[in-house]
Amino acid sequence: MKIKPFRGWRPPKALVEEVSSRPYDVLNSEEARAEAAGNEKSLYHIIKPEINFAPGTDEHDPRVYDAAVEQFKLFKQNGWLVQDKTDKYYVYAQTMNGRTQYGLVVGAWVDDYLEGRIKKHELTRKDKEEDRMKHVRVLNANMEPVFFAYPHREDLDTIVANVCAGEPEYDFVAAPEGFRHTFWVVNDEETIKKITEIFAQIPAMYIADGHHRSAAAAGVGKEKKEAYPQQCSTDGHWQSDRAKPFTREGKGDKLPEYEFFLAVCFPDNQLNIIDYNRVVKDLNGLSEAEFLDAIKENFEIEAYPQQCSTDGHRQSDRAELFTREGKGDYSAVKPKRLHNFSLYLGGRWYSLTAKEGRYDDHDPIGVLDVTISSNLILDKILGIKDLRSDKRIDFVGGIRGLGELKRRVDSGEMRMALALYPVTMQQIIDIADSGNIMPPKTTWFEPKLRSGLVVHELS
Repeated sequence: MKIKPFRGWRPPKALVEEVSSRPYDVLNSEEARAEAAGNEKSLYHIIKPEINFAPGTDEHDPRVYDAAVEQFKLFKQNGWLVQDKTDKYYVYAQTMNGRTQYGLVVGAWVDDYLEGRIKKHELTRKDKEEDRMKHVRVLNANMEPVFFAYPHREDLDTIVANVCAGEPEYDFVAAPEGFRHTFWVVNDEETIKKITEIFAQIPAMYIADGHHRSAAAAGVGKEKKEAYPQQCSTDGHWQSDRAKPFTREGKGDKLPEYEFFLAVCFPDNQLNIIDYNRVVKDLNGLSEAEFLDAIKENFEIEAYPQQCSTDGHRQSDRAELFTREGKGDYSAVKPKRLHNFSLYLGGRWYSLTAKEGRYDDHDPIGVLDVTISSNLILDKILGIKDLRSDKRIDFVGGIRGLGELKRRVDSGEMRMALALYPVTMQQIIDIADSGNIMPPKTTWFEPKLRSGLVVHELS
């Protein structure tokens, strides 16, 4: 993999909590407006620029993109984002529920994406790609990073550990999730050189989160390469010639900045993938008893007992208390392993285990629980054939817990809920390596990357 350090635009230490934000795609315009209320330094003014206009303004209005440009200028002018004087790598650590993952913040090479060495496992939508491409074009910058995984290496682990032994540049707990974000600047030139050399030995990286941002960043880089094929640089290399020493010698400094985009790269053995669950509005005309009978054809089904607990509440009653009070432990009804599911229906939890022969353990797609549940329950029984477009189904990230599934069914909004065992990083790698694509709504990575810790400008 070809990576390079870069001169990042970053908030001063005293302002990082005001500037940084959640990613643009995890909240809507009104939620972003509420989070940025009273805070002119919030990155939402750049990455969700529609909040600078009256509620209801189309986020694709040309004025909205113009506002993003003006806001980026304002952030620079006011010193809310300040550029490092020399090229750097950075280390970004995230801590959730007592576990920490450590990523290297780098410039990833556009050609590694275009030529398939940065591997994807999800399809992208052209309309979403184009929206992000417009954003990158007008700002001439990657405002938000993409989330990559690489095959873990002890030499990189050692380098990262040595960097993290020093004083962090940023260290804070972000609302509303309550996750800790810690950030170090890699200043040592020998360490920077070594990181670049080690990544040159890594054959592939994998997009964990940010498929649309990756496609958009690579798309803009490709456009710029094609628009300026013979541009002479200050070092005297023609651009067409400059690619040759980079490829031959592994030197990223001979290529223009726009051929790289902002990425945070984590070792694959540190990443946390959580469940991505389903809720459905109806039973396709079946009664609850008929639906359960239909499931028995392909699954072993067992109702979780409604025994009394030590505090005197029946299990079904205790779950209601937990939902009402916003707390609770649903570990007893969570799926226990691959091919085991948890169904919530009619006020009761059930354990479903796919029967032998109903799936193919040798098929990287067929072995996935999302494939098994989609084929044998959602399609075959409920008639839901397209997870992307069918309005009868919705998806709930596991970060919300099984209590959220129960709440949506008990409220009458949904008729049933299905909890899945999370996919593994190895399953993602196997699918990406085989050139396959994950079914929709399969992976949910937590914690999400914080935006605004560092920005990559393309010039």
